[in-house]
Amino acid sequence: MAATVFERLQDFLQRHAVTFTVLRHAPVFTSEQAAAVRGTSLASGAKALVLKAGEEFVMAILPADRKLESRKARDGLGVKSLRFATKEEVFERTGLQPGSIPPFGSLFGLKTYCDAALAENPSINFNAGDHAISVQMPYAEYVRVEKPNMLPIT
Repeated sequence: MAATVFERLQDFLQRHAVTFTVLRHAPVFTSEQAAAVRGTSLASGAKALVLKAGEEFVMAILPADRKLESRKARDGLGVKSLRFATKEEVFERTGLQPGSIPPFGSLFGLKTYCDAALAENPSINFNAGDHAISVQMPYAEYVRVEKPNMLPIT
């Protein structure tokens, strides 16, 4: 049986000696619900968006209290067209529903781009492949193991 995304993520973090905390909770479907159930600030949420940038799909990570600025993202990515992936495209690439995607494009063969504003939080929180499982980990550890491309997108 194939490992779940959460199991793959947990294995990845353990192999890289990352200190992280897992929180199991009632299913949440918005960033605001997630912050409330975790008891954390909305800004510390690492929102993962799957985007179609030109001809390729990428993952953009930004603080959950901010919105993607399409023009900045297009300019930074050097593409003329940029759109959110459809629910079907997200599922094809990740096997997940929007809102449950961890901020690790590397788990799905996607380039990861992260807005530097996320660094304002010593630790980040995110859904870990399931609407009812969250992970908290140090931001510095996230950058160390995922090695995202830093890009102003908010």
